[in-house]
Amino acid sequence: MPASMQGEMQPTIYRFKLGGFEVATIMDSKVIRSGLSPSFGGEAAASEVKALAAANRIEADRYEHPFTPTVVNTGKELVLFDTGNGSLRDEHAQLKGRLPPGNLVARMAQAGYKPEDVDVVVLTHGHPDHIGGLTKGGQPVFPNARYVIGAAEFDFWHKGENVREARKFNRELYVKIVVPLANRATMIKPGDEVVPGITAVDAFGHSPGLLAFHIESEGKRLLNWADTCGHYVVSLQRPDLHLDVDDEKEKAVATRKRILAMVASEGLMVAGFHMPFPGLGWVEKAGSAYRWVPHSYQMNL
Repeated sequence: MPASMQGEMQPTIYRFKLGGFEVATIMDSKVIRSGLSPSFGGEAAASEVKALAAANRIEADRYEHPFTPTVVNTGKELVLFDTGNGSLRDEHAQLKGRLPPGNLVARMAQAGYKPEDVDVVVLTHGHPDHIGGLTKGGQPVFPNARYVIGAAEFDFWHKGENVREARKFNRELYVKIVVPLANRATMIKPGDEVVPGITAVDAFGHSPGLLAFHIESEGKRLLNWADTCGHYVVSLQRPDLHLDVDDEKEKAVATRKRILAMVASEGLMVAGFHMPFPGLGWVEKAGSAYRWVPHSYQMNL
């Protein structure tokens, strides 16, 4: 009798040493999107995006979109960057068909971390897939944590001025989920230190106050660029193409180009929230653009 089909099985946790720090990337969830076009570049760039997909041996009509928070144990504090989707789709009818269920807490448990172990929760920005796991049923998921939030990002969502129509519900979520936690939060700007070894970097554009974070220990370095790039092929090989979910599109393009140039020239390893799991790699100059060099075993040695 033939063995029964068991379904897909993919890794969701990867942990490695970065100097004296321990870093883990944890896939909260993933979703299969319907197509790279028109999300990247709009209808005008459809043929170019399809050609890029073909040249890189991926499908143009659907792609895997992971959501991958990062955990850093400095030896003194456990720092969580972003919280994934949480229970958003269960608690908000508008999101039922748009977001997958969050698995961050369960997968952190597999990695040996309890919610009460988290000392600091850092929000790179205020989009739903980054703030959704902060609360459940109105209660904080990480009860002992203090929060670190970009001041520009907080001001944008809190004030609610110039929020485009497509982000009006996002603003409602932010006010409901994040604003009540402000009394336990430190508001930071680019250049500010989160904890020793972790510093905020200006990545404004994808959201008005998006922050990346430079992480360094014992000479080993990593840039958590969050959502600076939305796809490992299109965003690197055509950083000039607008992404439909970028809030400030021209600024997002300028930021992509600046950060891609920086990490390529400095040979800096990257953690990307939407890069293929484990979300780690390097950026290499390729002609007038760049290419993603995925992590293999470099951090295992």
